[in-house]
Amino acid sequence: MKKINYIKTAKEVINLEIKALEKLKKSINNSFNLAVEKITRCQSKIILSGVGKSGLIANKIAATMSSVGSPSFYLSANDSSHGDLGSITRKDILILISYSGKSNELKNIIQYANRNKILLIGIVSKKDSLLYKASDIKLLIPQVIESAGIVPTSSTTSQLALGDALAIAVMKKKKFGKLDFKKIHPAGSLGAQLKTVEDIMLTGDKIPFVDENLEMTRALKILTQKKLGVLIIRNKKNQTKGIITDGQIRRFNLKNRNLHSELVKNIMTKNPIGIDKNSLAVKALSLMNSNKITSLCVYDKKNKKKTIGVVHIHNLLNYNIS
Repeated sequence: MKKINYIKTAKEVINLEIKALEKLKKSINNSFNLAVEKITRCQSKIILSGVGKSGLIANKIAATMSSVGSPSFYLSANDSSHGDLGSITRKDILILISYSGKSNELKNIIQYANRNKILLIGIVSKKDSLLYKASDIKLLIPQVIESAGIVPTSSTTSQLALGDALAIAVMKKKKFGKLDFKKIHPAGSLGAQLKTVEDIMLTGDKIPFVDENLEMTRALKILTQKKLGVLIIRNKKNQTKGIITDGQIRRFNLKNRNLHSELVKNIMTKNPIGIDKNSLAVKALSLMNSNKITSLCVYDKKNKKKTIGVVHIHNLLNYNIS
């Protein structure tokens, strides 16, 4: 029995999709810019719909847009004719995806959008289609060769790529950055990597503050109570002057017998390493590793002399920062 070369088939499919993307890249024109501008200015929601495989692509694009700051929802083309058209308002933007643009299931949505003056963006390949003619903004996808001549593959790859391009362009137009992204992606490893120092730092009574003129006898009690293995030293103006770690205390104690009567300021390390509260937590971890320390003073960039929090290596580990 002759073996089929499946690797050859895989490469043929991929090559067809690469060619489709190359044609798509060349076809991008000012209509794309117009679509980005309209989506960016939308004060309501973006509704996406399609039939069959195009519907699946529409669902994915809606999820991507929502994840980068443009509230979007997928509308089932079939369900729209049974009451779901009522979920579309005049302030919304409707994006319909269809290779042929002639799917019967889309006709009612198209008519509803035109009748109610709802902005319609059509992602379509056929200029003679109802969708193309009815769209306010026409994003034309070049006609492509499908795998095996019939299976929607090259066309859906083009649709997906165009949708991703729209989402990223809108994101950049809105200046949607890492901190914005973090707010709506709080869970999982991605959420952990986007956490800021402010998200995980210890504040208030949990910070082991001591006065620079305090004797070590009392300072040691605070060190024990706070259980961080570190003391943050400040002056009467609440300015951070130094830091003392339990390691420093042990080393000092080996060389001196008068530890308990010594003043904090005579033992502390001056000008401790700090980090801005808006820095990513991964940066704090990198700073600790490079300086071989386990704690950082946290400040607001408006006043670097005042410690507003402490981030400890254990905080980072607890939040799976790596």
